Amino acid sequence: MGAMGRPPLNRRLAAFGTTIFAEMSALAVRTGAINLGQGFPDTDGPEEVREAAVRALRDGRGNQYPPGPGVPELRTAVAEHQRRWYGLGFDPDTEVLITAGATEAIAASLLALVEPGDEVVALEPYYDSYAACIAMAGGVRVPVTLRPDGDTFRLDLDELRAAVTDRTRLILLNTPHNPTGTVLTHDELAAVAELAVERDLLVVTDEVYEHLVFGTAHTPLVSFPGMRERTVTISSSGKTFSFTGWKVGWVTGAPELVTAVRSAKQYLTYVSAGPFQYAVAEALRLPDAYFHGIREDLRAKRDLLADGLTDAGFQVFRPSGTYFITTDIRPLGETDGFAFCRSLPERCGVVAVPNAVFYDHQDQGSPFVRFAFCKRDEVLTDAVARLKTLGAG
Repeated sequence: MGAMGRPPLNRRLAAFGTTIFAEMSALAVRTGAINLGQGFPDTDGPEEVREAAVRALRDGRGNQYPPGPGVPELRTAVAEHQRRWYGLGFDPDTEVLITAGATEAIAASLLALVEPGDEVVALEPYYDSYAACIAMAGGVRVPVTLRPDGDTFRLDLDELRAAVTDRTRLILLNTPHNPTGTVLTHDELAAVAELAVERDLLVVTDEVYEHLVFGTAHTPLVSFPGMRERTVTISSSGKTFSFTGWKVGWVTGAPELVTAVRSAKQYLTYVSAGPFQYAVAEALRLPDAYFHGIREDLRAKRDLLADGLTDAGFQVFRPSGTYFITTDIRPLGETDGFAFCRSLPERCGVVAVPNAVFYDHQDQGSPFVRFAFCKRDEVLTDAVARLKTLGAG
Protein backbone atom coordinates (compact mmCIF):
# COMPACT_ATOMS: atom_id res chain seq x y z
CA MET A 1 0.00 0.00 0.00
CA GLY A 2 1.38 3.43 -0.91
CA ALA A 3 1.94 6.24 1.54
CA MET A 4 -1.35 7.87 0.59
CA GLY A 5 -3.30 4.65 1.09
CA ARG A 6 -3.07 5.03 4.84
CA PRO A 7 -4.75 7.79 6.90
CA PRO A 8 -2.37 10.72 7.57
CA LEU A 9 -2.59 10.46 11.39
CA ASN A 10 -0.57 7.61 12.88
CA ARG A 11 -2.63 4.90 14.52
CA ARG A 12 -1.38 5.64 18.05
CA LEU A 13 -3.11 9.01 17.88
CA ALA A 14 -6.05 8.04 15.68
CA ALA A 15 -8.37 7.80 18.67
CA PHE A 16 -7.55 11.34 19.75
CA GLY A 17 -9.37 13.98 17.73
CA THR A 18 -9.86 17.64 18.62
CA THR A 19 -9.86 18.01 22.40
CA ILE A 20 -13.20 18.45 24.08
CA PHE A 21 -11.94 21.78 25.45
CA ALA A 22 -11.50 23.18 21.95
CA GLU A 23 -14.93 21.92 20.91
CA MET A 24 -16.76 23.31 23.94
CA SER A 25 -14.86 26.63 23.92
CA ALA A 26 -15.80 27.08 20.25
CA LEU A 27 -19.40 26.31 21.20
CA ALA A 28 -19.25 28.97 23.92
CA VAL A 29 -18.01 31.56 21.42
CA ARG A 30 -20.62 30.59 18.82
CA THR A 31 -23.54 30.76 21.25
CA GLY A 32 -22.32 33.59 23.49
CA ALA A 33 -22.59 31.23 26.47
CA ILE A 34 -20.64 31.52 29.73
CA ASN A 35 -17.68 29.17 29.38
CA LEU A 36 -17.28 27.08 32.53
CA GLY A 37 -15.77 24.29 30.45
CA GLN A 38 -12.07 25.02 30.04
CA GLY A 39 -10.05 25.64 33.18
CA PHE A 40 -8.51 29.03 32.69
CA PRO A 41 -9.06 32.10 34.90
CA ASP A 42 -10.75 35.16 33.40
CA THR A 43 -8.45 37.55 35.25
CA ASP A 44 -4.66 37.74 35.24
CA GLY A 45 -2.52 36.89 38.24
CA PRO A 46 -0.56 39.29 40.45
CA GLU A 47 0.48 42.58 38.88
CA GLU A 48 3.99 42.33 40.34
CA VAL A 49 4.51 39.01 38.56
CA ARG A 50 3.31 40.42 35.25
CA GLU A 51 5.64 43.39 35.73
CA ALA A 52 8.51 40.99 36.44
CA ALA A 53 7.95 39.49 32.98
CA VAL A 54 7.91 42.94 31.37
CA ARG A 55 11.11 43.82 33.23
CA ALA A 56 12.81 40.64 32.01
CA LEU A 57 11.79 41.40 28.42
CA ARG A 58 13.13 44.95 28.64
CA ASP A 59 16.34 43.89 30.35
CA GLY A 60 16.99 41.29 27.65
CA ARG A 61 16.76 38.34 30.03
CA GLY A 62 15.37 35.28 28.27
CA ASN A 63 14.82 36.86 24.86
CA GLN A 64 17.35 34.39 23.44
CA TYR A 65 17.46 30.67 24.17
CA PRO A 66 17.54 30.05 27.91
CA PRO A 67 19.65 27.15 29.22
CA GLY A 68 18.21 23.72 28.36
CA PRO A 69 17.31 22.78 31.96
CA GLY A 70 15.79 26.24 32.58
CA VAL A 71 17.20 29.52 33.86
CA PRO A 72 19.19 29.06 37.09
CA GLU A 73 17.05 31.64 38.93
CA LEU A 74 13.89 29.59 38.34
CA ARG A 75 15.47 26.23 39.09
CA THR A 76 16.70 27.68 42.39
CA ALA A 77 13.25 29.13 43.12
CA VAL A 78 11.60 25.74 42.44
CA ALA A 79 14.04 24.03 44.81
CA GLU A 80 13.35 26.72 47.45
CA HIS A 81 9.60 26.24 46.97
CA GLN A 82 9.86 22.48 47.59
CA ARG A 83 11.82 23.12 50.78
CA ARG A 84 9.61 25.97 51.99
CA TRP A 85 6.30 24.15 51.63
CA TYR A 86 7.25 20.49 52.10
CA GLY A 87 10.73 20.34 53.64
CA LEU A 88 12.05 18.55 50.53
CA GLY A 89 15.61 19.15 49.37
CA PHE A 90 16.37 19.20 45.63
CA ASP A 91 19.59 20.25 43.90
CA PRO A 92 18.61 22.98 41.39
CA ASP A 93 21.43 21.92 39.06
CA THR A 94 20.71 18.18 38.81
CA GLU A 95 17.20 17.60 40.20
CA VAL A 96 15.07 20.37 38.65
CA LEU A 97 14.00 20.73 35.00
CA ILE A 98 11.88 23.58 33.58
CA THR A 99 9.30 22.60 30.93
CA ALA A 100 6.68 24.13 28.63
CA GLY A 101 3.98 23.75 31.24
CA ALA A 102 3.05 20.54 33.04
CA THR A 103 1.73 19.23 29.70
CA GLU A 104 5.23 18.97 28.27
CA ALA A 105 6.55 17.61 31.56
CA ILE A 106 4.03 14.75 31.37
CA ALA A 107 4.84 14.08 27.70
CA ALA A 108 8.61 14.14 28.27
CA SER A 109 8.35 11.94 31.37
CA LEU A 110 6.29 9.27 29.62
CA LEU A 111 8.35 9.37 26.41
CA ALA A 112 11.52 9.06 28.49
CA LEU A 113 10.46 6.37 30.94
CA VAL A 114 8.05 4.14 28.99
CA GLU A 115 8.95 1.65 26.27
CA PRO A 116 6.47 0.06 23.85
CA GLY A 117 4.41 -2.54 25.66
CA ASP A 118 5.04 -1.14 29.16
CA GLU A 119 1.86 -0.81 31.19
CA VAL A 120 1.04 2.54 32.77
CA VAL A 121 -1.54 2.60 35.55
CA ALA A 122 -3.51 5.87 35.60
CA LEU A 123 -6.40 7.04 37.74
CA GLU A 124 -9.59 7.33 35.71
CA PRO A 125 -11.09 9.83 34.92
CA TYR A 126 -7.82 11.39 33.77
CA TYR A 127 -6.71 14.60 32.14
CA ASP A 128 -6.89 13.96 28.40
CA SER A 129 -3.20 14.46 27.63
CA TYR A 130 -2.30 11.45 29.82
CA ALA A 131 -3.94 8.99 27.44
CA ALA A 132 -2.40 10.63 24.36
CA CYS A 133 1.10 10.73 25.88
CA ILE A 134 0.96 7.09 26.97
CA ALA A 135 -0.10 6.24 23.42
CA MET A 136 2.72 8.31 21.88
CA ALA A 137 5.20 6.46 24.10
CA GLY A 138 3.77 3.12 22.94
CA GLY A 139 2.66 2.27 26.44
CA VAL A 140 -0.46 0.35 27.43
CA ARG A 141 -2.96 2.35 29.47
CA VAL A 142 -4.40 0.55 32.51
CA PRO A 143 -7.14 2.66 34.10
CA VAL A 144 -8.11 2.43 37.76
CA THR A 145 -11.45 4.14 38.22
CA LEU A 146 -12.19 6.63 40.98
CA ARG A 147 -15.78 5.95 42.03
CA PRO A 148 -18.41 8.13 43.70
CA ASP A 149 -18.57 7.67 47.47
CA GLY A 150 -21.03 10.01 49.13
CA ASP A 151 -20.10 13.54 48.12
CA THR A 152 -16.63 12.69 46.80
CA PHE A 153 -14.77 10.23 44.56
CA ARG A 154 -12.54 7.56 46.10
CA LEU A 155 -9.60 5.45 44.99
CA ASP A 156 -10.11 1.72 45.62
CA LEU A 157 -6.66 0.61 46.80
CA ASP A 158 -7.46 -3.06 46.17
CA GLU A 159 -8.35 -2.21 42.58
CA LEU A 160 -5.07 -0.30 42.25
CA ARG A 161 -3.07 -3.28 43.55
CA ALA A 162 -4.91 -5.64 41.21
CA ALA A 163 -4.08 -3.40 38.21
CA VAL A 164 -0.33 -3.86 38.71
CA THR A 165 1.19 -6.73 36.72
CA ASP A 166 4.69 -7.86 35.81
CA ARG A 167 4.44 -5.55 32.79
CA THR A 168 3.66 -2.42 34.83
CA ARG A 169 6.38 0.22 34.45
CA LEU A 170 4.88 3.16 36.27
CA ILE A 171 1.88 4.67 38.01
CA LEU A 172 0.70 8.05 36.72
CA LEU A 173 -0.87 9.85 39.67
CA ASN A 174 -2.75 13.14 39.83
CA THR A 175 -3.61 14.71 43.18
CA PRO A 176 -5.31 17.13 43.71
CA HIS A 177 -7.26 15.33 41.00
CA ASN A 178 -8.72 16.83 37.84
CA PRO A 179 -11.61 16.45 37.05
CA THR A 180 -13.09 15.03 40.28
CA GLY A 181 -11.52 17.45 42.79
CA THR A 182 -10.44 14.51 44.97
CA VAL A 183 -7.34 14.99 47.14
CA LEU A 184 -5.79 11.66 48.08
CA THR A 185 -5.46 11.26 51.84
CA HIS A 186 -2.19 10.66 53.67
CA ASP A 187 -3.14 6.99 54.15
CA GLU A 188 -4.03 6.55 50.47
CA LEU A 189 -0.73 8.11 49.39
CA ALA A 190 1.15 5.91 51.86
CA ALA A 191 -0.52 2.85 50.32
CA VAL A 192 0.43 3.96 46.80
CA ALA A 193 4.01 4.48 47.97
CA GLU A 194 4.14 1.03 49.61
CA LEU A 195 2.84 -0.56 46.40
CA ALA A 196 5.41 1.27 44.26
CA VAL A 197 8.26 0.17 46.52
CA GLU A 198 7.00 -3.40 46.82
CA ARG A 199 6.61 -3.82 43.03
CA ASP A 200 9.61 -1.61 42.16
CA LEU A 201 7.58 0.85 40.08
CA LEU A 202 8.27 4.38 38.95
CA VAL A 203 5.65 7.03 39.72
CA VAL A 204 4.97 10.19 37.74
CA THR A 205 2.87 12.51 39.85
CA ASP A 206 1.06 15.58 38.53
CA GLU A 207 0.64 18.07 41.37
CA VAL A 208 -0.26 21.26 39.47
CA TYR A 209 -3.12 22.04 41.87
CA GLU A 210 -0.88 21.67 44.94
CA HIS A 211 -1.82 25.12 46.33
CA LEU A 212 -5.50 24.91 45.38
CA VAL A 213 -6.68 22.69 48.23
CA PHE A 214 -9.55 23.48 50.59
CA GLY A 215 -9.03 21.08 53.46
CA THR A 216 -5.86 19.35 54.60
CA ALA A 217 -2.63 20.57 53.05
CA HIS A 218 -1.22 18.86 49.96
CA THR A 219 1.30 16.07 50.65
CA PRO A 220 3.77 15.23 47.86
CA LEU A 221 4.10 11.50 47.18
CA VAL A 222 7.90 11.86 47.02
CA SER A 223 7.95 12.58 50.77
CA PHE A 224 7.00 8.97 51.62
CA PRO A 225 9.62 6.29 52.43
CA GLY A 226 11.33 4.77 49.39
CA MET A 227 9.84 7.27 46.94
CA ARG A 228 12.74 9.72 46.52
CA GLU A 229 14.55 7.61 43.92
CA ARG A 230 11.43 6.48 41.99
CA THR A 231 9.20 9.58 41.77
CA VAL A 232 9.03 12.25 39.07
CA THR A 233 7.07 15.18 40.52
CA ILE A 234 5.46 17.67 38.13
CA SER A 235 3.95 21.08 38.82
CA SER A 236 3.49 24.40 37.08
CA SER A 237 2.90 28.11 37.51
CA GLY A 238 -0.28 28.40 35.47
CA LYS A 239 -2.79 27.24 38.07
CA THR A 240 -1.13 28.77 41.14
CA PHE A 241 -0.47 32.22 39.65
CA SER A 242 -3.25 32.52 37.03
CA PHE A 243 -0.95 32.95 34.04
CA THR A 244 -1.95 29.81 32.13
CA GLY A 245 -0.74 31.22 28.79
CA TRP A 246 2.87 31.44 29.93
CA LYS A 247 3.24 27.64 30.02
CA VAL A 248 6.00 27.37 32.62
CA GLY A 249 6.15 24.04 34.41
CA TRP A 250 8.79 21.97 36.15
CA VAL A 251 9.95 18.49 37.06
CA THR A 252 11.73 17.57 40.28
CA GLY A 253 13.26 14.20 41.07
CA ALA A 254 16.43 12.20 41.54
CA PRO A 255 19.24 13.11 39.09
CA GLU A 256 18.95 9.98 36.94
CA LEU A 257 15.19 10.47 36.51
CA VAL A 258 15.47 14.18 35.70
CA THR A 259 18.30 13.44 33.24
CA ALA A 260 16.09 10.88 31.51
CA VAL A 261 13.16 13.31 31.26
CA ARG A 262 15.47 16.06 29.99
CA SER A 263 16.71 13.71 27.25
CA ALA A 264 13.16 13.56 25.85
CA LYS A 265 12.25 17.18 26.63
CA GLN A 266 15.18 18.62 24.67
CA TYR A 267 13.72 17.16 21.46
CA LEU A 268 10.21 18.45 22.13
CA THR A 269 10.44 22.21 22.70
CA TYR A 270 14.17 22.33 23.52
CA VAL A 271 13.47 25.49 25.58
CA SER A 272 10.55 27.90 26.01
CA ALA A 273 9.15 30.95 27.80
CA GLY A 274 12.52 32.63 28.47
CA PRO A 275 11.42 35.94 30.04
CA PHE A 276 8.49 34.28 31.81
CA GLN A 277 10.88 31.95 33.62
CA TYR A 278 12.40 34.94 35.43
CA ALA A 279 8.94 36.19 36.37
CA VAL A 280 7.85 32.80 37.72
CA ALA A 281 11.02 32.69 39.84
CA GLU A 282 9.77 35.88 41.53
CA ALA A 283 6.22 34.50 41.78
CA LEU A 284 7.38 31.41 43.67
CA ARG A 285 8.90 33.71 46.28
CA LEU A 286 5.66 35.62 46.96
CA PRO A 287 4.73 35.76 50.65
CA ASP A 288 2.52 33.11 52.25
CA ALA A 289 -0.38 35.59 52.19
CA TYR A 290 -0.60 35.26 48.41
CA PHE A 291 -0.90 31.47 48.48
CA HIS A 292 -3.44 31.54 51.32
CA GLY A 293 -5.35 34.31 49.54
CA ILE A 294 -5.82 32.51 46.23
CA ARG A 295 -6.94 29.40 48.08
CA GLU A 296 -9.56 31.25 50.12
CA ASP A 297 -10.74 33.19 47.07
CA LEU A 298 -11.25 29.93 45.18
CA ARG A 299 -12.95 28.29 48.17
CA ALA A 300 -15.57 31.06 48.10
CA LYS A 301 -16.02 30.63 44.33
CA ARG A 302 -16.34 26.87 44.78
CA ASP A 303 -19.10 27.34 47.33
CA LEU A 304 -20.90 29.92 45.19
CA LEU A 305 -21.02 27.60 42.18
CA ALA A 306 -21.59 24.39 44.18
CA ASP A 307 -24.59 25.90 45.98
CA GLY A 308 -25.99 27.17 42.68
CA LEU A 309 -25.57 23.80 40.99
CA THR A 310 -27.27 22.09 43.93
CA ASP A 311 -30.18 24.54 43.71
CA ALA A 312 -30.42 23.85 39.96
CA GLY A 313 -30.96 20.16 40.68
CA PHE A 314 -27.53 18.62 40.08
CA GLN A 315 -25.90 16.20 42.49
CA VAL A 316 -22.70 18.03 43.39
CA PHE A 317 -19.37 16.47 44.41
CA ARG A 318 -17.87 19.39 46.35
CA PRO A 319 -14.15 19.29 45.51
CA SER A 320 -11.37 19.18 48.11
CA GLY A 321 -8.96 20.67 45.56
CA THR A 322 -8.53 22.05 42.01
CA TYR A 323 -10.91 24.60 40.51
CA PHE A 324 -13.40 22.15 39.05
CA ILE A 325 -16.71 20.75 40.27
CA THR A 326 -17.97 17.39 39.04
CA THR A 327 -21.74 16.98 39.03
CA ASP A 328 -24.15 14.10 38.38
CA ILE A 329 -26.91 14.99 35.89
CA ARG A 330 -29.16 12.02 36.68
CA PRO A 331 -31.28 13.96 39.22
CA LEU A 332 -32.19 16.22 36.28
CA GLY A 333 -33.49 13.20 34.37
CA GLU A 334 -30.40 13.10 32.13
CA THR A 335 -27.89 10.30 31.61
CA ASP A 336 -25.75 11.32 28.61
CA GLY A 337 -23.15 13.92 29.53
CA PHE A 338 -22.14 14.54 25.91
CA ALA A 339 -25.68 15.30 24.79
CA PHE A 340 -26.30 17.36 27.91
CA CYS A 341 -23.19 19.52 27.41
CA ARG A 342 -23.88 20.03 23.71
CA SER A 343 -27.44 21.20 24.46
CA LEU A 344 -26.65 23.26 27.57
CA PRO A 345 -25.53 26.45 25.76
CA GLU A 346 -28.84 26.61 23.87
CA ARG A 347 -30.89 25.67 26.91
CA CYS A 348 -29.43 28.12 29.41
CA GLY A 349 -26.31 29.80 28.02
CA VAL A 350 -23.64 27.88 29.99
CA VAL A 351 -20.85 25.60 28.73
CA ALA A 352 -19.53 22.62 30.72
CA VAL A 353 -17.47 19.54 29.82
CA PRO A 354 -18.66 15.90 29.83
CA ASN A 355 -16.45 13.82 32.11
CA ALA A 356 -16.84 10.78 29.85
CA VAL A 357 -14.00 12.15 27.68
CA PHE A 358 -11.68 11.47 30.62
CA TYR A 359 -12.63 7.77 30.81
CA ASP A 360 -11.68 4.60 28.95
CA HIS A 361 -14.88 3.15 30.39
CA GLN A 362 -17.06 5.94 28.99
CA ASP A 363 -20.22 4.41 30.48
CA GLN A 364 -18.69 4.96 33.94
CA GLY A 365 -18.34 8.69 33.23
CA SER A 366 -21.50 9.19 31.19
CA PRO A 367 -23.67 10.93 33.83
CA PHE A 368 -20.93 13.25 35.11
CA VAL A 369 -20.32 16.82 33.95
CA ARG A 370 -17.51 19.19 34.99
CA PHE A 371 -17.78 22.94 35.64
CA ALA A 372 -14.82 25.31 36.24
CA PHE A 373 -15.12 27.94 38.96
CA CYS A 374 -11.90 29.92 38.31
CA LYS A 375 -13.96 32.87 37.06
CA ARG A 376 -14.99 36.28 38.40
CA ASP A 377 -17.74 36.19 41.02
CA GLU A 378 -20.15 38.11 38.79
CA VAL A 379 -19.65 35.54 36.01
CA LEU A 380 -20.35 32.67 38.41
CA THR A 381 -23.41 34.47 39.80
CA ASP A 382 -24.73 34.96 36.25
CA ALA A 383 -24.05 31.30 35.42
CA VAL A 384 -25.87 30.14 38.56
CA ALA A 385 -28.92 32.27 37.64
CA ARG A 386 -28.94 30.76 34.14
CA LEU A 387 -28.56 27.20 35.41
CA LYS A 388 -31.57 27.62 37.71
CA THR A 389 -33.77 27.82 34.61
CA LEU A 390 -32.94 24.16 33.84
CA GLY A 391 -35.44 22.84 36.37
CA ALA A 392 -38.14 25.08 34.95
CA GLY A 393 -37.43 24.00 31.35
